[in-house]
Formats: sequence, structure tokens, C-alpha cells
Amino acid sequence: MERTLSIVKPDGVEKNVIGEIISRFEKNGLKIVALKRIKLTKSDAEGFYAVHKERPFFGSLTDFMSRGPVVVLVLEGENAISKNREIMGATNPEEADEGTIRKDFATNIEENTVHGSDSPESADTEIKYFFNALEITG
Repeated sequence: MERTLSIVKPDGVEKNVIGEIISRFEKNGLKIVALKRIKLTKSDAEGFYAVHKERPFFGSLTDFMSRGPVVVLVLEGENAISKNREIMGATNPEEADEGTIRKDFATNIEENTVHGSDSPESADTEIKYFFNALEITG
């Protein structure tokens, strides 16, 4: 079984679609093994997105991610990383397939409703950023 991190970003929380997003994960065979609602500080967001520090969108991304609460989840299942990314859809909602989370709920490429780990290595790092071993059940 593989694990991945998912985040319902501030725009998803503001739109009150947390339950709909979680339902899509579960309907596609992903099990939620950890979940919490938190409010990132600017510093927290900068730490999480440190890999993008040199990118031009880093400031606006970390401002966005710290503007309101987020829901962080650990998803578990067969090929959880690729399955989650398929359910989310393309980063740019204009390019996302019909029926994906980003196509249905995202506003634009930056306010794109959800985050998902892109590799086993990033999943491991990202999960440990938000959860300790006692918080993950499976």
C-alpha cells in the first residue's frame, strides 16, 4: 500500500467542498488514514513549499496557502500517488479533465483547490511535515 499527502487548499475550504473532495478520494479506493484542519502561517507555507523558493510564484503561493484554513490528509491505497493526481486533475484547471476536482472547483492555476504529492519521496517528506506517526492510522 502506498501513501500520499493531499491538501484541500484555502479556496476549497472557503467553497465548503471538503466533504465532496473526500468523497471522491473514497469512491476511488483511497482510504483516509490521517486528517486535520489547520491554519498555516506564512512561515509554515514557506517551509512546506521550500522546493519552489526560487520560483516567481513562491510569494503569492505562500500568501494564498496562509490566508485561511486548509485540510491535510494522508491517503492510502494501491498507487495512491498517481490515483490522487488523476482525481485532482491538471494543475491548471483549464487543462484539467472533466470530472476532476480542479476542473470542478478550482478558480485558476494558483487557486487550484488541492495539492497532492508527486512522488514517493515527496509524499514521505510532506506527510512528515504535517503528521507524526501516532496521528496516522491504517
